[in-house]
Order: sequence, then C-alpha cells, then structure tokens
Amino acid sequence: MRETMAYVAVDSGSPLTLQTIHRRDLRPHDVAIDVTFCGVCHSDLHEIRRPGNKPLVAGHEFVGTVTAIGPGVTRFQVGDAVAVGNIVDSCGTCSMCLAGQENYCEQFPTLTYGGTDRIDGTTTQGAYASEYVADEKFVYPLPDQLDPAGVAPLMCAGITVWEPLVRWDAGPGKTVGIVGLGGLGHLAVKFAHALGAHVVLFTTSEQKAADAKALGADEVVLTQDPAAMSTQANRLDLVIDTASAPHDLTPYIRALALDGTLCALGALGSMQFDPLALLVGRKSLASAGSGGTVGTQAMLDFCNEHGITGDVEVLCARDVNDALDRLERNDVRFRFALDMRQM
Repeated sequence: MRETMAYVAVDSGSPLTLQTIHRRDLRPHDVAIDVTFCGVCHSDLHEIRRPGNKPLVAGHEFVGTVTAIGPGVTRFQVGDAVAVGNIVDSCGTCSMCLAGQENYCEQFPTLTYGGTDRIDGTTTQGAYASEYVADEKFVYPLPDQLDPAGVAPLMCAGITVWEPLVRWDAGPGKTVGIVGLGGLGHLAVKFAHALGAHVVLFTTSEQKAADAKALGADEVVLTQDPAAMSTQANRLDLVIDTASAPHDLTPYIRALALDGTLCALGALGSMQFDPLALLVGRKSLASAGSGGTVGTQAMLDFCNEHGITGDVEVLCARDVNDALDRLERNDVRFRFALDMRQM
C-alpha cells in the first residue's frame, strides 16, 4: 500500500483533519498522481456534512503530475501533467460504457470518492490529498495552454454543463438561457458564448449582471422582476438550470420556444413545475449528469482552443475548513481551488 497525507472528515460535524491514508499499489493500468490543485464542489460539502459515510476524503475535480505508472500504461509517462474528474472506473461493457458515456454505467460508475472499487471492494477516497491513484482510462492530459488551478473545476462543474449544451446543439442561431451564476453557471455562460449562442443569464442578484456580461452573457434577466420575465416567453431554444436551491421551474419552461428544452442540473431533489407549461409549445424537461470519457476529452480540447477555465479563488489546502465554511455561507465567487502543495 502507498501512504499519502489527506484531509479527512471523521464525522459530519467536525473539521477536516490532516491524516495519513493509504492508496492501493499500482495495478497494470494505474497512474500515481501528485495532486496540485483540487476544486471544492457543493457535492463535497454535502457529503462531508452528511452523517454515516465516514471516514471520508472529498475532492473529485483535480489536476496534478504523474509520478509513477503501472507496467501496462500506454497513455502517460512520469512527469506528465494530468486532470481527473468525478468518475474513475466503470464496468466497460454495458451499452452506456461502450458509447463513451461511462457516467451512466448500468452497473453504476466508480466515483472518485465514496465509491466502491470494482476489484477490491474498498471505498474510494478523494483528492483533498497529496496523491491519488487512478486507472489511466479516466485520466486526461492537462491542456497545455490553460492555468492548472482553473482546469480543476472543469472536471466536474465544466463537464456537467458542457454535455447538455452540446447534446441540445447550443451554437449559432440558438438562444440559450442559463439559470444561476455559480460554479456551474459561470462555466455554462462561457461555454454557450464560445459555442456561438446568444446567451441570456437569469439571476436573482442585480450585482451579478456585470460579471455575467464579462463572462459572455448577451442579456441579464432578474428573475424577481415579473415584467422582465414576461418578455422571455417562448423565445429560448434551451435553458440550462444550475440553481441549487429549490425553486419553481415553470417560469423557465414558459420562456422556452416551440420544442425547446429545459435541462435541470441543480435542484433535482425538489423540482416543481406546472405540467401545462410543458404542454403549450411541445416543450421538454430533461436532465444530465457529469460526462463520459469522450465528452470530457472533447470539452478539454474545446477549452484549450478557446482559453476557457473556471474562475477560481485559490486557497492553501490547510485552509480547507475555511473554504467549506465559506461555501456553506455562499461566500464564494464561482469556485474555490485548493493548492494541495500547501498542506
């Protein structure tokens, strides 16, 4: 077994503590990665605060440097800069996996943390750590033109919004609405703009208007202004809803044009809407989750070509508890990235 240092949640109410944990010895297709930057996701906070799944090391969007490789590795060499997202294995044989959509594996994908290793049955532990060990299939070359800290959130927040934008053909001639300007929303705005769509941001905060325009939004609509919302009826081809707080989807469904689609990514456990809003205009309600290996590589290539990264505030890894507390208070501008070299 390999030893590494990690920030461990021992229960749902205590701060994370720096401890020694063990990684598996390298299998034939494994790479060992020195973690440099790890994003802090809302799902990290949720899992850390949730009772019953401890001890837990969070962190599932990260970048680093390969320090060792198994004998069967063909895609990487020691010294390569790489990125890893929230999926580190899948069955590899089901229809979803064969389509490159390992995120929908029929036997459920192995998550970067809190998952079950498909070989030894142990619980996976995440990248709030000095080292991570992963199968090379789920490791990606770090785009050479991009800031590594800003690439980290692409591996979860980025791919989560990228896949529905591509699936529903966001691009020239399309009007795309983005609900919320947080970790997912700010990347959705960047992607939709770079894809060539006309981008409309929906937000509850007037203060976010300037940020939205700087990121690429063509219009900003305050959702608490009924008159402004009424002007959006029947005009959007696609809406990507990233808002995590419970809210009514009906106003955004009504904003869809004929045959438009609302893809809800944020508050999946508490969706409410008027079914008649779907009926009028033959509109669709959909969702999506993360991405597979094909989509993730396509996203990274696109980001490298267009210079897109997450907007991050970089904190020392030793400030991880402060980052989680601030995230819980919504005191973050888009995304935190932890510098795991400063533990």
